[in-house]
Amino acid sequence: MTTTTPASAAVRAAVGTAHTRVEGRDKVTGAARYAGEIPFAGLAHGWLVLSTITRGRVREVRTAPVLRMPGVLAVLHHGNAPRLRTDYVGLLGVPPDPAACVFQDDRVPFAGWPVALVVAETPEQAREAAEALAVTYEQEPHDTALVAGHPGAYAPQGHMPAETAKGDLEAELAASAVVVAEEYTTPEEQHSMMEPHAATALWDGGRLEVVDSNQGAGWVRDELATLFSLDPSAVRVRSEHIGGGFGSKGPRAHQVCAVMATTALHRPVRVVLTRRQLFSLAGYRSPTTQRVRLGAGPDGRLRALEHRSLNQTSRVYEFVEPSAGVARVMYDAAAHRTANHVVRLDVPSPTWMRAPGEAPGSFAIEAALDELAERAGVDPIELRVRNEPQAGPVSGLPFSSRNLVACFREGARRFGWADRDPRPGLRRDGRWLLGTGTAAASFGAGAAPSTALVTAEADGTFTVRITAADIGTGARTALTLIAADALRTTPERVRVRIGDSDFGQAMIAGGSMGTRSWAWAVTAAAAELLERLALGTGIPPEGVTVRSDTTEALAALAQKERHSFGAQFAEVAVDTATGEVRVRRMLGIFAAGRIVNPLTARNQLVGGMTWGISMALHEEAVRDHRTGAHYAPDLAGYHVATHADVPDIEADWVDDHDPDDPVGIKGIGEVGIVGAAAAVANAVWHATGVRHRELPIRPDRIITAARNRPGGGAVDA
Repeated sequence: MTTTTPASAAVRAAVGTAHTRVEGRDKVTGAARYAGEIPFAGLAHGWLVLSTITRGRVREVRTAPVLRMPGVLAVLHHGNAPRLRTDYVGLLGVPPDPAACVFQDDRVPFAGWPVALVVAETPEQAREAAEALAVTYEQEPHDTALVAGHPGAYAPQGHMPAETAKGDLEAELAASAVVVAEEYTTPEEQHSMMEPHAATALWDGGRLEVVDSNQGAGWVRDELATLFSLDPSAVRVRSEHIGGGFGSKGPRAHQVCAVMATTALHRPVRVVLTRRQLFSLAGYRSPTTQRVRLGAGPDGRLRALEHRSLNQTSRVYEFVEPSAGVARVMYDAAAHRTANHVVRLDVPSPTWMRAPGEAPGSFAIEAALDELAERAGVDPIELRVRNEPQAGPVSGLPFSSRNLVACFREGARRFGWADRDPRPGLRRDGRWLLGTGTAAASFGAGAAPSTALVTAEADGTFTVRITAADIGTGARTALTLIAADALRTTPERVRVRIGDSDFGQAMIAGGSMGTRSWAWAVTAAAAELLERLALGTGIPPEGVTVRSDTTEALAALAQKERHSFGAQFAEVAVDTATGEVRVRRMLGIFAAGRIVNPLTARNQLVGGMTWGISMALHEEAVRDHRTGAHYAPDLAGYHVATHADVPDIEADWVDDHDPDDPVGIKGIGEVGIVGAAAAVANAVWHATGVRHRELPIRPDRIITAARNRPGGGAVDA
């Protein structure tokens, strides 16, 4: 028996110091294997066949010719697939999306619906056979157009209130010296992560093994176990390395198809989605139409605030893009009203996408605040400072910490805001009109119950096991630093293992809650482990392991409004002759709690801000309402910001301490995108004198607005 004592408490703190990714070398050398490239003996390959109609029924799937093709092993469809259990409630109290419950009937609710899976010896054979599979349909009329005032719009009964209201809105608007009443729209956006969805399923000793790319191995394990009526202990899901997710990588059709196929063929089966298939099968950010009405006194102090948002959802699954929710946190008024409504259309189901609700919602409310500042003759930053709430505008709860003003003050100093002439259309650099804009950001800082295992090994090292997911955020590295400090040792003596459902229940990588939830569990387990080691009984060869569960600790946390905040700044150059908009520089200053690893934290914030540029100027998935399908569903037709579009972006933070929170960590994965598109749009107005309330701000919209500009005065677009 070996005796090992914890390292000295004098070990230099790891949290708060820059640390390169612990798996970085493996990733750049190719040693890190992703779900679609791990070898398996006897591996077969599945290829999905998607509907070519938007609404109707499958009349016939002609499998016989395809089954005679080289290498083809099986064709699964609604006529021969196993029955799944779908009468249950899953994550966040919602039922499973039927798009993941494949081949259960003959209906087609949207274009790109899975109608068959072809399985063959090689992916090339599977694809050739899938493209040859003849499917006939009975087609029905469809509706895919989201429009303001759609007669099918309704208030959903979801996990948050659809509507909130206080005060007499119309009376306060009538008494206001300055009023803004405008509509803002955002388009459908796709996740566009580098790694497509991929899953391999196999049975091993009576247990189902799934190697997948997902944001929560435990989440996917539970869903698959329920769908296939298995005990959760009979299913293991592993997802060690993920090439991006942004909210889309949960239970999906490809995992279910792989399990169906491996069960039928008794051999490993891999299903990988193509980039085009992602457009209908992996979720997306719903387009929105948002109505904002603001009323203020002559000093810009709000008397009335109304934010109403409408998003689309599929006819088979209800998803709410809670864009009006941001107003429930950011600004208060004597009369305050918000509403999130949805309309069912013949479209694929939307899903969570980086900063769901806050990203599109902040564009509308922050652009409207900028318009209010202009009309009131108040500086945009000063207007926001004057409207800082003392408590949650809707909840009435105190803020755990709210350092938004500090973000604006520091950002204004570093950006040179004091030298800004508020009048639009005055600054030029040759053919370019120059402008600057700003916007506020916020995102919730929640936590969910999680478990963790921490082992003191006989060789003096420590192993942490937790069902976390690192989707590119640097979570594995952050947990290494957190564990090292909690164990009073160095990061080099800590091994963190993640992405395995066998490690126990833990929060998914989503909602900017992952690192905070996991850190809480790891810290609790480490503290108990140190207490055991302090007894001096020694460490046996198999080590000493402690398991934590944060359920009770979270329940005891005081009820408060907990959020990250930030201030976004952008400078743009606009050529009204060509329609080009170039973002020259961006600055984001954030209040995001305890920063674990400045290197990866800055990376996350800059990534979000980059997406804000993409959202403002590029991203737009366009649907042909005649056919119901997308135009050009790929990265050639769907534009995202590239290196040529991204300027020198700077992200930093101010001190942000919550004295009641034992962890002190707030999520940073999503707050970086919030407000970024609004800052760019506000800068375009400052450059040109034209308001663009419809994203993206495409070159054709710039040109059209310039041509329609009467007498050089400012107009709306």
